[in-house]
Amino acid sequence: MTSATSGKDAAVPTSVYWDPQLLSYNFGDYHPMSPTRLDATMRLVQSLGLDTAENVRVTVPEVPDDSVLELVHTKKYVQSVRAVSADPTRQIPESGLGTEDTPGYEGIHESSARLVGGSYQGAMDLLSGKAVHAVNFSGGMHHAAADRASGFCVYNDCAVAIQYLLDSGVNRVLYVDVDGHHGDGTQSIFYDDPRVMTISLHETGLALFPGSGFANEIGTGEAAGTSVNVAMPTRSDDSQWLRAFDAVVPPIAREFRPEVIVSQHGCDSHFHDELTHLRVSVDGQRQIALAMSELAAELCEGRWIATGGGGYDCHDAVPRGWAHLVGVAAGHPVAVTTPVPQDWRSYMVEKYGGNPPEIMGDEVDLWWRSWEIGYDPNDETDRSIMATRREVFPHWGLDPWYD
Repeated sequence: MTSATSGKDAAVPTSVYWDPQLLSYNFGDYHPMSPTRLDATMRLVQSLGLDTAENVRVTVPEVPDDSVLELVHTKKYVQSVRAVSADPTRQIPESGLGTEDTPGYEGIHESSARLVGGSYQGAMDLLSGKAVHAVNFSGGMHHAAADRASGFCVYNDCAVAIQYLLDSGVNRVLYVDVDGHHGDGTQSIFYDDPRVMTISLHETGLALFPGSGFANEIGTGEAAGTSVNVAMPTRSDDSQWLRAFDAVVPPIAREFRPEVIVSQHGCDSHFHDELTHLRVSVDGQRQIALAMSELAAELCEGRWIATGGGGYDCHDAVPRGWAHLVGVAAGHPVAVTTPVPQDWRSYMVEKYGGNPPEIMGDEVDLWWRSWEIGYDPNDETDRSIMATRREVFPHWGLDPWYD
């Protein structure tokens, strides 16, 4: 993985999917997934001038047809979402809607489908050549399963984009998920498909929803070895998070040889986020984005779809983290020492109150130990890493200890 201060990429054609209608994905004033995080992010992207870069195109995501959603979701489930969307008092327990986490509301079908639209259009734009990088920070709804909503997620935009790529002739897609929570929905949809490798780096399911994502979840049948899970210790920080990423993602990705990379960049690993116990900084999250961009350039001619995901420190960590993601994807990475634009800070105070951040980083000393230094059996992070490597690496002809 590149050093923390490098990583300026070529400015390739980049599409960012945004429209204020995305703010209608809203579970209510007291729900942790507030749409204000999306408003704050796009305002910061605009204040930094990332949306007006010559190689960047901002595209309005549309509500796709049901046939698009049914690339990965069952027809019965889509019909259930539509029924709740028309009448939020409807109780359809098997749909997963109507819970405290994922309540139903009027218009939930349209607003959820529009999130899918960004990632789906990103896949189309990559295949048509309109874009090489695509960013849908409103997406990343990785808990949604084929037939059920879960964990604030109704439709799985990442899975729809991946399936569309496969149906359009792409042979191998790599999905990398660095949300604080396990990407269980996306994993389940492709658990038996050897054309898709899902890698999830997350806080251990022993301590956090959804309670899954252990090293022995490796896929079934011909897909054995294509589900990769790194269950990280509670309260993992930058040095642990980046060491684990470095030890697992690049070596296995190089063996898989993807033609497109889809990544999910949930910001809830941040130390200010109250829904996980992780201690990662904005600087660390930015470093992962740089690494993903470099892997895409190395392995698949740059083809990369980046999405958002979780993130509940809505007016601080999330907008900075995803503005960095847009900057990296656009080939105009924003230095962590950059002052946050004053017009954005003023907007945030006026609109939401509080004390907005002053710089784009967290003023941390970003470092990690390369796996090449060797395995330490007394270190809990190394034990987590090794559990994953021992389960998966032999399927790819790799030595868990030395490769």
